Amino acid sequence: MIGERPKLRVLPANWLMLYVDGPEAMALAASTLAREPDLRGLHAFGGDPDQLWEWFRQGFRFVQAAGGAVTDANGRLLAIHRLGRWDLPKGKVEPDEAIEAAALREVREECGLHSLELEGPLCLTWHVYERGGVQHLKRTDWFLMRGDAAETLTAQTEEAIDAVRWLDAAGRAELRRDTYPSLIKVLNAWEAAQGHRA
Repeated sequence: MIGERPKLRVLPANWLMLYVDGPEAMALAASTLAREPDLRGLHAFGGDPDQLWEWFRQGFRFVQAAGGAVTDANGRLLAIHRLGRWDLPKGKVEPDEAIEAAALREVREECGLHSLELEGPLCLTWHVYERGGVQHLKRTDWFLMRGDAAETLTAQTEEAIDAVRWLDAAGRAELRRDTYPSLIKVLNAWEAAQGHRA
């Protein structure tokens, strides 16, 4: 009907769109986003963006993470395979640990690389997940890094990583088909930084 506010719905591109006029509506959006793994993101609109963000964050435990988009001398990207999907190395920042140091540590631990050079910030991503009945909101700060392909790659099996691989263009295309929606932003930023076409 004319004048009626939009209802909760999933857009064709798997984005959740919702008019939000209070914390209850945002809680509905956040729980739907966390519950539905095929959703690519949330488009909330309605009022002051800062207020919308505060309402969204209320229902989550915040997690700060850091990771690396590592390139070798041949222009390949380092990737890990974990829990049935391709991903990039990342992990939680420890208390009192610098974000850059955490990114280097996580790449070293998850991939077995030791000779790494941090080149600078790349982008940041946000995603939500549930663990132990608790909703988490994870911010990951991503960094460009250089690695040595001559080093032996070792998957950190205790983190459920079953493969580590340098990806050429064909491998990156496979990663795009079999990865998390939030990682596409990282791939696009990495390709732009490398001069590759997406």
